[in-house]
Amino acid sequence: MRTTRTGTDTGTRADAGDAGTDGRTAARAGRGRRTFAALTVVSVTGVLALTGCGLRDHRDDVGAPGSSPSAVPSMVPKASLPPGRPLDADAHVPSPSGVDGTDATEVSEAWAEVAYGYDTKYDYGPHDAVLRSARWFTPAKAAAERSYHPASGAGAQWNTWAGHRAWTTVDVTVDDDADGPADTAVLAYRAYYVDGTAHGRDGWTGTGPRANVYLKLTRAAGGRPWRVAEVTTVEAADSASPPASSAPPASPSMPSPTPSSTTPS
Repeated sequence: MRTTRTGTDTGTRADAGDAGTDGRTAARAGRGRRTFAALTVVSVTGVLALTGCGLRDHRDDVGAPGSSPSAVPSMVPKASLPPGRPLDADAHVPSPSGVDGTDATEVSEAWAEVAYGYDTKYDYGPHDAVLRSARWFTPAKAAAERSYHPASGAGAQWNTWAGHRAWTTVDVTVDDDADGPADTAVLAYRAYYVDGTAHGRDGWTGTGPRANVYLKLTRAAGGRPWRVAEVTTVEAADSASPPASSAPPASPSMPSPTPSSTTPS
């Protein structure tokens, strides 16, 4: 069973178009079903797995054997990105209304819509959108995200979006095949596929953020509002880095953005 929530934005803006069916099909081709049990294994072995997959460690490289000490680059801390610019009437960011806080699915979909709703005219990176989604975080998760300061931008695709001063809209599709545990009164899991479109202020349209997203939600007691406690993403190869997470939690969380020097236009 799959249902889809289509993202919308507020303010003085154009209507967002849906991503093409062919693009969505291609993006999802070959995407295997992932279980929450498998994600638990990934959380324990994540660092080793990333290293084994050949993802570059962005710390300064050590000189090759036999090289002189002068050939080894010095360790220079990277400056943190500033927060995004204040939004005004031209901002194209989603602001879902009428979300039932006691419905874990509605909370999850609203969070994903906002967390992946970027506007590169104002945002320096995906983490600015994550902060806009903090209303649906647990207090601990919200505090961790607010204390996190990404040291760099979000990669080549973000640079492309920023070159067009683009904003993004997303379709959030519920994936009931992810084998998540059954809900309890105080614990719920949700899995989604996020399929985005980028809309340039110059009329350009391109691929937006695309990712599989897995959420853990908690609440104090039955009838109380659900809040997102943990987030895990599996990013599509052609998409910008997902929303960043701060301090490493006890279970999977989103990776930090990849280096980029792009800032909003």
